[in-house]
Parts: sequence; structure tokens; C-alpha cells
Amino acid sequence: MAIIIAGERSGVGKTTVTLALLSYLARQGMRVQSFKVGPDYIDPMFHRHVTGRSCRNLDPMLTSEDYVQQCFDRHAQTASHALVEGVMGLFDGAAGQADFASTAHVARLLDLPILLVVGCGGMSHSIAAVVHGYRSLDPRLKIAGVVLNRVGSDRHLELLKAALEPLHIPILGVLRRQDEITIPDRHLGLVPTDELENLTTVIEQLAHLGETCFDWTQLMPFLEERQRAAGSRQQAAGGQGETQRSIQLELQSKAKFLTPHSRLPTPDSLLPSPRPRIAIAQDAAFSFYYADNLDLLKALGAELVPWSPLRDRALPEGVQGLYFGGGFPEVFAAALADNHAARNAVRAAIQAGMPTYAECGGLMYLCQTITNFEGQSFPMVGALSTTAMMGKRLTLGYRQAIAVQDSLLFDQGATVYGHEFHRSHLTHEPISPLFSLHAPPIRLSAGRLSDYVEPPVEADTPPPTPEGWHLPNLHASYVHLHWGNRPDIPERFLQRCTESHALLV
Repeated sequence: MAIIIAGERSGVGKTTVTLALLSYLARQGMRVQSFKVGPDYIDPMFHRHVTGRSCRNLDPMLTSEDYVQQCFDRHAQTASHALVEGVMGLFDGAAGQADFASTAHVARLLDLPILLVVGCGGMSHSIAAVVHGYRSLDPRLKIAGVVLNRVGSDRHLELLKAALEPLHIPILGVLRRQDEITIPDRHLGLVPTDELENLTTVIEQLAHLGETCFDWTQLMPFLEERQRAAGSRQQAAGGQGETQRSIQLELQSKAKFLTPHSRLPTPDSLLPSPRPRIAIAQDAAFSFYYADNLDLLKALGAELVPWSPLRDRALPEGVQGLYFGGGFPEVFAAALADNHAARNAVRAAIQAGMPTYAECGGLMYLCQTITNFEGQSFPMVGALSTTAMMGKRLTLGYRQAIAVQDSLLFDQGATVYGHEFHRSHLTHEPISPLFSLHAPPIRLSAGRLSDYVEPPVEADTPPPTPEGWHLPNLHASYVHLHWGNRPDIPERFLQRCTESHALLV
């Protein structure tokens, strides 16, 4: 078993509690696997920094209920302890979707007990009503205990304990107001780990909180059950190497998710000769990647070659495809613009036909210019005849993206679920867009993924939005995609990379 950390509302300190627990376990030499509910890139960066292992996103909207279960089982079994950080409030799911894709939904899917983090500022006896309500609303959920955050004084703590005593619910952690650890944030959330000069100090502080503010006597049994289960599964694997075992499990998990037009890779096709080399833009400007996406590329035989559009003056030698994830190119626009050689190399590669996949920040880098919040404009690659302009408006939410026509990765009419999260917009939209974006169908979480209905058509329902740029060899979109249950997407990308390279050679 593991435990899932949920908040009674957004902003009550889930991330602080999660990082404190992870930091303490890591300092004890435990092999800890973390997970994050929902479409998040930055919190998983902190998880990985603490544990040394890639955090895995659990999102039934972007993937599926089955995939969430298989992803959790596949990665938790390689660790001694597992923790899941929730998203928003416990029952807050996708907009208009009841509690689908919420922390509660994932807790039910994985049958995990919940550690409920409650913000206690300005509250005393009312905490009993709050906790009772969260425990009672869905009887399928098990609240293992609560963490009281932002407790003001010893007297305040006494009042909170007295209020909770009739509920017979364990208090598994107490964090005082002065215990709060501030991690800087900006327009899309926390500042990523690579940009924090005092990160080591912050992690030390979190580890101290983990050691001193939690009741490990009661917490540890929830984690130790997962350790025993994982050990038995590892023995059943026959002592195979972890990497090969992970690839085999990955391939086994793909079968039920392939589309009718997809081809399941066989073990013999994992390492084609020559292996396609894919340049992955990875630096402070481009850091938003789902670990599962990169794993799928490797499982399908690709060699991933990290490079930096900020620092490197040329593309890695011999690459056959380009992958630009999201990130903060607007923050580093001046440095990206100053690297003329890298911009020219990317533009030349795209013009020569090299298959290129770009999401959000990656799309912005491929534009003619980026205009930052201060109105300063900086030249970018220039593969797309538009400018990315930063603004106050936040575009946020899940999307059902329907391919308008055949493209690098999709046939016309193909449907995929993604997520947008950005404060920029393009000055010119493509004449021939990549996608038509819709609100996702309303999925009712009743244990069956097939239970869904189309959203009602109302007067204020936004019309479908054209989105995304494409060339025969280019996919550039604001929509972030998780490929977990769509291995046909990276497979098609690698096929195009191999075919394109053969034509160019």
C-alpha cells in the first residue's frame, strides 16, 4: 500500500507536506517512488530532485483509468515506499466532470488511503465539520489521518485536537505557521528546481520538518505494506535487470491501449539498426516533459540526446528528429535570441525536412519572435510566421483535440486529449490549423471509463477553437500531450524520423 496526500482545498500546503515526507524518507536511505495527480510538470521536478527518481503523473483524463492503475503498479513495485501528491482540493476534478480526474478519483482507482492536509488558519472547532464532511461525502474513500497545517500556537492546537477527538481520526502531522517554507513562484507556478540557488537549504529544511512534525509510528505501516508487496513481485520477475523489466512491462501494458491502426512493437523491434537519434531540448528554458513520454521513445528504440538551445551552438551530431517540450522560453528569451547559431541550426533542420515535435514553450521558440511581459521582443527560430506575446490572460484546462487534417502524427479525424496552461497567445493563427479544440466529453466516474456523455450545448459554450501549426514534418501546438495510453503517437513520430533520414541520406 501507499498513501495519497490530498488537500481540503487548493493552497493548503500539499506540496510542502509531500516534499517534507519525501525528503525525510530519502534521507533515511529509502527507495521512494513519487506520483503526482493531474497535468503538472514543476511539482514532479521537486519530487525527482529529492528522491532521485522520475515522478510519474497519474491523470485519467489525459490517459485512462486503466493506464493510471498500470502506471502506478509498474513503478511503485520498483521502490520501497510510494507517495502520491494530489491536485487542488480532494474532490476537485476536471471542470464540468464531477470529480473525474480528481485526487478522490485516483484514490478510488488505486484503493489508497488519504492523508488529508487541512489549512487551520482562522479555524478552531469548525475543523470538525470540515474533516467530517470530507470523510463522509464519499464512503468509498478511507481517510487515514489528517495533517494540521498553519497551526498558530499551542492553545490553537489544543482547540483543534479537542474538536477532532469525537471523530476518532488520527492526527498524523502538525505544522506550525512558523514552519512554512516558501518556494518562489511566478506566472505558471513554482520556480523550477534548476533556477533555485538555495534549493539545498530548502530541502534540508523540508527533511527536518519531515522528521519532527509527523507521527511516523502511525504513518510507516501504510508504506511498509507496499514494500512487502513490491518485494514479492520483484522476486517473481526472476532477477532480471530493472531497465529490461521496465521495458517488458511497458510493452505488455500497451496492448489494450493501441488504436486499431497502431502496430504493437515486438521485442525484436525495440532496438532498430540504426537507432533513431532524437534531440531533446533540455535546459532552464525547456523542462516540461512527462517521464512516460521519454520512456516510451526509449522503449520504442530511440536514442534520446539532450541538448540546450540556451548554451549549445549546434544540434547534436547525427540526430534524425527534434523534440521541444514546454517551459519558460519567455523568461530566457534574451539568451535564446543571443544564440544565433542554435536558432539557425534548428531552422535549417526544419526546412530540410527533419521531423519536429514542439509543445507550448517549444511552439513559442519556433515562432518569429517572443514578446515578453515588458513588451520587449526577441527573435526566435522563425519556422512559424507568427509572434508569441505574453499577456495577463491564463489559458488553462483539458482539451479534446480533433485533427482537422492529416499531419506528422495524426490522420484527419483522430482524437486526442490534452491540456493547455499558458499566458501567451499568437498574433497570427495558421491558415490551415492542426486541431479543432473542444471541451472534453463529461466523464462520469462510476468505475467504468465508458460512462460519459457529451457536454450540453449552452448559450455560453465556447465554439471549437482552431489551434496548432503543422508542416509535413512539423507538429507545433499549445496542447500538452501525455502519450501513456497512445504509444502509436511516439511510434509514428519515430517512423517518420527514420523515413525522413533515409530520404535525406
